[in-house]
Amino acid sequence: MTLPYTFAWFALAVVAIFNGVVREYTYGKLVSQLAAHQISTVTAIALSGLLVVFMHRMWPIQSSNQAWAIGGVWFVMTIGFEFGFGHFIVGHTWSRLFADYNLLTGHIWILFLFWVLIVPNVVYKYG
Repeated sequence: MTLPYTFAWFALAVVAIFNGVVREYTYGKLVSQLAAHQISTVTAIALSGLLVVFMHRMWPIQSSNQAWAIGGVWFVMTIGFEFGFGHFIVGHTWSRLFADYNLLTGHIWILFLFWVLIVPNVVYKYG
């Protein structure tokens, strides 16, 4: 059952990209860049949570161990995408990429990364 969820990560990626596009073309023009990223992080967490609930209804997660395995795969894939795409395709420096994960400067994107890790287990237990 973990295999469909591995491919389902691409749906999460589409949701995250869509979320970023909405940020850039709407409220991102009205608030500071930091505030826009903070709002975007919260909406990404909410939208991805809804998507995982939907996935769980289609392919029920069978155990907490399976949920953690799914979250672990998604976590690794997300980090790979964030840093691989961000550095090698977009051309961001490593320091700029790491800056998005610095809670001390108000950058809360790391919360989304942790959410990706735990959301399958949260949905398994409560969804």
